[in-house]
Amino acid sequence: MRLSLGFAGAVGLLVRSTVAVELVIGNDASVKSAASTIAFGLMKYYTGNNTGDVPGNLPDPYFWWEAGAMFGTMIDYWALTGDDSYNSVITQAMLHQASDTADFMPPNQTRTLGNDDQGFWAMAAMTAAENKFPDPPPGEPQWLALAQAAFNQWASRWDPTCGGGLRWQIFTFNNGFNYKNSISNGCFFNVASRLARFTGNQTYADWASKIFAWEESAGLITPQYDIYDGVTIKNTDQCVDVDRIQWSYNHGIFLHGAAAMYDVTKGDAAWKQRVDGIITSTVNLFYNNSIMIEQFCEDNVLCDIDQQSFKGYLTRWMASATQLAPYTFDTIHPLLESSAVAAAKACTGAPATGFNGIPGTACGFRWTTGTFDGLVGVGEQMNALSAVMYTLVDKVAVPATADTGGTSQGDPSAGTEGTSIIPSLPPITLGDRVAAGFLTTAIVFSILGGSLLVMK
Repeated sequence: MRLSLGFAGAVGLLVRSTVAVELVIGNDASVKSAASTIAFGLMKYYTGNNTGDVPGNLPDPYFWWEAGAMFGTMIDYWALTGDDSYNSVITQAMLHQASDTADFMPPNQTRTLGNDDQGFWAMAAMTAAENKFPDPPPGEPQWLALAQAAFNQWASRWDPTCGGGLRWQIFTFNNGFNYKNSISNGCFFNVASRLARFTGNQTYADWASKIFAWEESAGLITPQYDIYDGVTIKNTDQCVDVDRIQWSYNHGIFLHGAAAMYDVTKGDAAWKQRVDGIITSTVNLFYNNSIMIEQFCEDNVLCDIDQQSFKGYLTRWMASATQLAPYTFDTIHPLLESSAVAAAKACTGAPATGFNGIPGTACGFRWTTGTFDGLVGVGEQMNALSAVMYTLVDKVAVPATADTGGTSQGDPSAGTEGTSIIPSLPPITLGDRVAAGFLTTAIVFSILGGSLLVMK
């Protein structure tokens, strides 16, 4: 089955300028037009709607989790711009990847599935519920229930080693099973906090508090609200060797969840302190002259394909924080606007290969250069789309809850059947182990040892 990727929108794009993405901040029509152009280029990377391809998957070299992140972004695109050109494609992809078990653990991904992989799809489903994205037909998995399924499975995987936390990988045979990382626990925290807000169920709020407290006790969130990548489990029960690399998406995912908890608790001082602390840490680390950067790898051109998409998620979660903790708007929104202007200036590329959107509108990765840097891909295009469209965040309704018009149907017991049973799988090859999971590669040249480290 092949679905049209916004035919009418694509025709409209053809008559626009082919030399750059034009953006006038404060002019909603200009912002929506720029976002439409960038979104068209982004969705041209997607092949899952082609006959014979798998709905929901991006082609190589992109991992499965990034497709979930992309569809979450596109759900927000619809909510912010009103453009429903891609809605049928989004729904097809989300429901196909939800799998027969309705928990975002599809058989074609189970061999290398990490908790964070599942998390990006679950967060997309939560976004659909909050935005009142059109509900799936009766008999199909529902957005809220899909997020609840992931939550329930994460709760069942809470690991007592080192006092708690989720491991990066779900199954023992995958590289990274001995690693507890902030992004996996961040997905759990983020969904738990948003479920608490949407449903009003205190159990979700209690879990959100528990996860955040564990991150602090494990040394992954410091008193200064630095947020480190993860910690290694050694000798089966010792969490040591904290990886102190800081990535933008870790700050963003905890900021968004903390803002949701601020809303749930009606302005609790402890959650306000966390929101404020993470914002301060984020600005110090991930902004250069008010323009967002991926501080660890961007200047040295060492960001891998995964890392080239992180800025878009930080942008999304900062924008969402302004809806849930409105007092943060005056701090965050100017940063969103300055990065949007810079990102649009980077969307002037017309590479010979690697981009099938409108010539002259390919978006580069670095926004501080004032021009296209030659890097193209899903991450670069998605980052720029986020930068541009989230400047409209104050023009749309705050995320819905069950009490404020949310229509998505939930299932508090979703995902609980058979979650403790590891599925029967074919033998694992060396190649499977090398490619396991949501593998984010950070290349670090040590001043002391000159060693090359591969980290998540």
